[in-house]
Amino acid sequence: MARPRTFDEERALDAAMRTFWEKGYEATTTQDLCTATGLGRSSIYNTFKSKHDLFQRALHRYMTTMNAEQLHLLEDPARGGADRIRALFAAVLDGDGRNRPAGRSLGCLTVNTTVELAGRDAAAAGMLERDTARRLAALRAAVEAGRRDGSITSSRDPGDLARFLNAAVAGLRVSAQGGADRAALDAIAAIALDALTA
Repeated sequence: MARPRTFDEERALDAAMRTFWEKGYEATTTQDLCTATGLGRSSIYNTFKSKHDLFQRALHRYMTTMNAEQLHLLEDPARGGADRIRALFAAVLDGDGRNRPAGRSLGCLTVNTTVELAGRDAAAAGMLERDTARRLAALRAAVEAGRRDGSITSSRDPGDLARFLNAAVAGLRVSAQGGADRAALDAIAAIALDALTA
């Protein structure tokens, strides 16, 4: 008869997510995961099967929990289209400010994973593609709402603007990882927002 688990799987998953976020997939060792979660190797492998399985679950958790606030802002019917996007940029910058363990932001686990794994890990690439499609749809809907309410006057295609804004958010994340301070990040965000009325 199997012994019941004596640990909080959700808390262990959160700890693993943070470790992958800080170190990346390749650089994270099994010992790092044991230290972060407080679990032994056998407990990790009995619960999560493999490092790759644990990473996929951690990435999924990040996408569903960390991106939920952003999607909520983009889909908020009480805000105008441009205000939704402005609120998104503010939330991204505030989040980067909270996740600076040594003066540099951790960035975004999805951006980090895109750079590290998307070209050679089909499972991760599929997860990232689905996540990107969802964010692009929400950005496009916000742009279209802004067109209707007059807060976005750019004549560019809404899908193109959505891709640009998504790239701007990713660029902010990378700049924050590189050590850019809040003033520099605010300036980048302001220029990106100017594109909505250019």
